[in-house]
Amino acid sequence: MTDNNNIIPFPGSGAMSGILQLRVELLLMPLPVWRRFLVPGHYTFWDLHVAIQDVIGWEDRHLHQFTLDDPVTSQRIRLGIPDDSGFYGVDEVLPGWEHRVTRYLKPGSLPALYTYDFGDEWQHEILFEAALPHDQDLVLPRCLAGEGPCPGEDSGGPAACAEILGSGLGQDFDPDNVVFDDPEDRWDQAFRND
Repeated sequence: MTDNNNIIPFPGSGAMSGILQLRVELLLMPLPVWRRFLVPGHYTFWDLHVAIQDVIGWEDRHLHQFTLDDPVTSQRIRLGIPDDSGFYGVDEVLPGWEHRVTRYLKPGSLPALYTYDFGDEWQHEILFEAALPHDQDLVLPRCLAGEGPCPGEDSGGPAACAEILGSGLGQDFDPDNVVFDDPEDRWDQAFRND
């Protein structure tokens, strides 16, 4: 039985404000692993987290965090899932679902860092490439291009998988094979204890 007082409601997606073209690259890898993809302009950092999980090929079994500079204050901020236990250290982690990507990633902005799995420390650089006009016929999110295979979950990080990926096996990547999950469904999996 679910205690409805403990359910965090999904924040909703809000109004469409165009399309963002982003590029995410897995850092410190022996071979390139990157993806170029489109997301709706209303996306929050929670929504972007779900899209990155899908486009790279992760299984969303670990914590994540975005680190970037606020373009207004120039302060370094961290976005993800806040935790009162002190797991993240002394710096506050802001709720990713309360912050729109377009506030931070825009023309001329510095890349953001996306960290996934704090044990393996998978570091990803996220680059804003373009803002495109809304196209009601385009299904979003959408993967446009990419290169390199996703390392397996819990494979030990970039150094541990260097030998496997360095062998040249599995280098084909087809953007048409990427299947994106609904951020609200992922939200339900993460925050509702049914």
